[in-house]
Amino acid sequence: MNDSRETTKVEKTKVVGIRRLKEPMPTPLKTRVFTVANQKGGVGKTTTAVNIAAALAMGGLKVLVIDLDPQGNACTALGIDREELSGMYEVLVKDLPLSEVVTKVAGFPHLECAPADVELAGAEINMVGFVSRESRLKLALEKFLTEREAIGARLDYVIIDCPPSLGLLTVNALTAAEEVMVPIQCEYYSLEGLTLLLKTLQQVQQMLNQRVRISTIVLTMFDSRTRLANDVANSVRQHFPNELIDVPIPRAVRVSEAPSFNQTVMTYDASSPGAIAYMTVAREIARRGSGDVINQEVINQIDNLNNGAHTA
Repeated sequence: MNDSRETTKVEKTKVVGIRRLKEPMPTPLKTRVFTVANQKGGVGKTTTAVNIAAALAMGGLKVLVIDLDPQGNACTALGIDREELSGMYEVLVKDLPLSEVVTKVAGFPHLECAPADVELAGAEINMVGFVSRESRLKLALEKFLTEREAIGARLDYVIIDCPPSLGLLTVNALTAAEEVMVPIQCEYYSLEGLTLLLKTLQQVQQMLNQRVRISTIVLTMFDSRTRLANDVANSVRQHFPNELIDVPIPRAVRVSEAPSFNQTVMTYDASSPGAIAYMTVAREIARRGSGDVINQEVINQIDNLNNGAHTA
C-alpha cells in the first residue's frame, strides 16, 4: 500500500472543507451502480459506503449516495439533516422523482445524496400491494440517470446503502444495481451473512435482475493481531480471489469518531490509517472500472480464443 504517496496527493483548496486529489481517478465507461449489502449488521456497511463514495468524489468522479437504510446513518456521516428533507420514502411509495430529493453534500463538489427520510421504515409495508414493488428503485434511478445524462451531467458512480436485512428495500437495491459491494467484518458471523446474501442474490438474478453480481468485497475492522481476523481474511482470499480488494480496513478510532462530527473519515482525518485504506480501496475500484482495464480484459479474452484455435 502506497500510504505515504497517497496522503501527499490530498490537498485542501481555498474553500474550507473541500479536499481533492492531485491525481484524479479514472472515469468509468458508463455509470456504475453499486449496492452495498450484508445480512449481518455492524460490519461497517454504511461506513464503507460513505467513505468510498467520498474518496471517489475526491478523485474527481461524480457520485450519488442513496441512503436506503431507515436508520439514516449515511446521511449523518455526510452531514445531511434528513428531518428537513423529502427522501427515499417519497420516491418509493409516492412516486416523487429522484431529482426532487437529491441534495449536494457540503465540502464535495461532486458528491450528492438521496436521503433516507424518517418515514422510510414504513416503506416495505406500504409497498406490499404495489405492482412490480421490487423494481420501484430501479425505475426511479433509470429515469434520473437518463435525465442527468441528457443535460451532460452524467454520474460516474451510484452507491446504494442498504439496511442490515434482506427485505424489500434490499431487494429493490439489488434489482437496481449491476454490482454488489460486500463489506465483511473479519469475524465468523460476517461469513454467515455473506452466505445468506448469496442465496438472496441468486433468487434476484433468476427472477428480477440477471446482470447483478458480487463484484467487490472489502474486509473491514481488521485487527492483524488476532488469529480469527487472519483466518477470515484468508478464507475470503481463497473463495473470492477476483472480487476481494485485498486492502483490509483497520479497526481504527478515527473511522468510528468521524460520524459524530457529521463527517466521513476522508475529511475528518485524511491522513489516518482508516482513511488511507479506504482511499486505496476506492482507487482500486475506479481502476477496475476504467476503460484501460476493460479493454485489457477483452484483449486477454481474444488472445485466449486465438490460442485455443491454434492448439485445436
